[in-house]
Amino acid sequence: MHIDDVKNICVVGSGSMGHQIAMLCALGGYNTTVQDIDEESLQRAKSTLEKLMDRWVSKGKLSAEAKGKAFNRLTFTTRLEEAASDADFVIEAVVEKLEVKREVFARLDEIAPRHAILATNSSTIVNSLIADTTQRPEKVCNMHFFYPALVMDCVEVVMSEQTSEETAQVALDLCKKINRTGILLRKEISGFVANRILGALTAEAVKLYEQGIADFKDIDTVCRKALNHPMGPFQIMDLSGIDVGYYVQQQRYAETGDPADKPPACVEEKVKAGHLGRKTGKGWYDYTDEREKERV
Repeated sequence: MHIDDVKNICVVGSGSMGHQIAMLCALGGYNTTVQDIDEESLQRAKSTLEKLMDRWVSKGKLSAEAKGKAFNRLTFTTRLEEAASDADFVIEAVVEKLEVKREVFARLDEIAPRHAILATNSSTIVNSLIADTTQRPEKVCNMHFFYPALVMDCVEVVMSEQTSEETAQVALDLCKKINRTGILLRKEISGFVANRILGALTAEAVKLYEQGIADFKDIDTVCRKALNHPMGPFQIMDLSGIDVGYYVQQQRYAETGDPADKPPACVEEKVKAGHLGRKTGKGWYDYTDEREKERV
């Protein structure tokens, strides 16, 4: 398979990552179908993308014509059969839970054409834990985008021992087509590169907070002012979704059994309270005023 053989792309999941990945693909010239089991989530994704692209047009980042063409290439559906039956490349972006991803890939293997590549956007679950649900492990890889996908210019393409060179190359070429920098990882490791580094920083920041060394706001300030980071670790958690990191740590703990990999108590409290960050209006910080302004 060659990148020129990719005409139709299916994105499974319309959440914070999925809908933006889909728009990248549509902007890159691909007929793209977004599938989600929740019709309300699909409508919310479409509305969010329309607002984002209107903003790009108003700022001169995108022409009105290009926006119109991209939306003409974009389809939303609740039916996986409709989304994947003619797909040449599938990108899964559902919840970060292994059992859910395995179910999705098993169904995709039945529905998608035999030549189709199946990629997971998982930020930590290696594709070999999913590929055995399919009859095409050589065509399975990780294609990890960063949030927000329409802004962040990096994609980690990860091979397992069974992923073919052809599959990896097509994934890397697709990154170029959608104007993203693809980085190839030839060996699997939980968390890949970026999240392992970020995870180490975040774990230390949470430890300092739980030990009462400093308030979370002050820790963020130190990271911004002293380390010149654009955002502090607690701000990043709020941006990406506290639940996302929580599920990642749960999965890693299930794999290793190491107490050090278990989600911290303060993070678990946030998740149980439904305070997941920007998307819920409250996390480590309170975004109620911002959400109210967006509604006006």
